[in-house]
Amino acid sequence: MNSDQRDELFDEGNLALAIGSLEEAAEYYKKVVDLDPSYFDGWHAYGMVLMKLERFKEAIGAGLQATTLQPNDLLAWTALSQMYVANEQIAEAEDAKQKATILGIGGKIVRE
Repeated sequence: MNSDQRDELFDEGNLALAIGSLEEAAEYYKKVVDLDPSYFDGWHAYGMVLMKLERFKEAIGAGLQATTLQPNDLLAWTALSQMYVANEQIAEAEDAKQKATILGIGGKIVRE
């Protein structure tokens, strides 16, 4: 895996997102996670742009991958909760929100 190439694609995705080209951003972020499946920032960004595109099931998949890679990341759980709400999966949204709340008060989901 070439981290320079990954970072370049990620930056291109961020630029596309910044100018409102959501489909293009999604394509760049998809390339990023294909190139480096262990790259948390890529999964998180990919999930968020998929949510903006109302591709909720795909967004949830990316969000789950982000929380798997970094289970103690508050923002990842918050985003996943939003994705579930958008897909009308309220029980799952509440569970993700609860995990975010635990992290927000200093707890851990997974002990390191």
